[in-house]
Amino acid sequence: MMRETNPYLRATILEAVENQLRMNDPPETQQTLQRLMAQGHSEKEVKRLIGCVLVCEIYDVMKNHQPFNHAHYVKALAGLPVLPWDDEDGPYWEPKK
Repeated sequence: MMRETNPYLRATILEAVENQLRMNDPPETQQTLQRLMAQGHSEKEVKRLIGCVLVCEIYDVMKNHQPFNHAHYVKALAGLPVLPWDDEDGPYWEPKK
């Protein structure tokens, strides 16, 4: 059974994506938006995909108790529309034990 997304968390993440786009910081967020929209993805879908990458980065920062890794984030953005957890070569793939 698929669980419903927390609407407050969703709104917060999408607000963070909007802030990145508005401030052009990091610029790769805007570049990713433009690239994926040029490929035919809707703006709403692209922002959702960017938000998924952002959530993964936040999780990684919290789990590993390390600062935000810009290069890691940019690599994950470059991999979109494939989500990090769907890409075996992506930044979140870990070999099965």
